[in-house]
Amino acid sequence: MTEASTSFWNKLLGNDLENSRFGIVSVIAIFVGCLGGVAVGTGAIHHTWQLFLIVFSTMATLSFLIAVAPIKQILNLALVAVIIDVIILIINAF
Repeated sequence: MTEASTSFWNKLLGNDLENSRFGIVSVIAIFVGCLGGVAVGTGAIHHTWQLFLIVFSTMATLSFLIAVAPIKQILNLALVAVIIDVIILIINAF
């Protein structure tokens, strides 16, 4: 019997997310941490609101990783952090 409501992450990464937790967590920690550092280094260090957004979203994601939160919550927070970082990178590029 299949699940009636499959989430975006199940469709993208498969139905066995919890068994892939260690791989997903390591990729998220490296990607979110490095992208946040690049976003800060490209100019967000000079704007308090940009720095706040980047640090808050990145640290929330990393805190959920350390707290061993459900993987879907971690993926959602990581997506929010990446979107914020990319938007701030684009703002500071021009």
